Amino acid sequence: MPRPRYEEIACAQALNRVEGMPFRWSLNPYRGCVHGCTYCFARATHAYFQLGPGEDFSSILFVKTNLPERLAAELGRRSWRRETVAIGTATDPYQPAEGSYRLTRAALAVFLRYRSPISIVTKGTLIVRDLDLLTALAEVADVTVCHSIPTVDEELWRRSEPGTAPPRQRLRAMERLRRAGIRAGVLMAPLLPGLSARPESIAATARAASEHGAAFLGGITLHLGPGVREHFLAFVEREYPALSAEYARLYGRKYAPGWLQRQVDASLRAERARLTLDERYPPPRAPPPAPVQLRLEL
Repeated sequence: MPRPRYEEIACAQALNRVEGMPFRWSLNPYRGCVHGCTYCFARATHAYFQLGPGEDFSSILFVKTNLPERLAAELGRRSWRRETVAIGTATDPYQPAEGSYRLTRAALAVFLRYRSPISIVTKGTLIVRDLDLLTALAEVADVTVCHSIPTVDEELWRRSEPGTAPPRQRLRAMERLRRAGIRAGVLMAPLLPGLSARPESIAATARAASEHGAAFLGGITLHLGPGVREHFLAFVEREYPALSAEYARLYGRKYAPGWLQRQVDASLRAERARLTLDERYPPPRAPPPAPVQLRLEL
């Protein structure tokens, strides 16, 4: 892959309003991602900068240098209701750039200041650096960390997620968070038909998640939007040509057929039940009451 180029930009707002998802707000300190995951749905977002979903997405990255200041202003508003903010929905907040820019860490400090709940999705192991802030925040607000690990098959990992840490390194990072008392688990997303979505592959990843103390296990079947579809199908044609025709048949539209999604969901439910993973997932912590400013009586 080409050497990444970083463009520093100022964002007009830190929080993004989200529709049609389990959460209403998202936060992404970066745009683009050097992980280069072949299936990443966020590749299409580079079109905003007139850039392509292929190498552009993983080599031209935008850094929102003023994000901590904007976030503090938004969380400090009297109208903010401390709803959960999902961090890393369109880019990994712990990709290599975070090692020097530290925007995710700065954002966590802001969430701690305002006792506001978060969820994080990451394939990065750098998250263990921020255990101090995560544990402090978990004392006053709900914190959930989803470690994105679609497979523990190292050959498939190398081909489909070329810039990421090995799956078992991610599992060890999750284990450290669990030992520190953080609600952390595995999100198998996306699950690739004929590859990571096979029942035996799901079982292997679920077993590894359980062995490393995962609090929960989730999964999502691959979906392919415009731009991303063409990029991923070219990958399948190159790396798994025997599956190329089947993928073309399954993905005439964005989402896989309902029968396939139900099949994958059934495999996930069976593994959660067998490994009693759901029993490790306590209910989310309710946000603490907002601080009340006392009136000074003269």
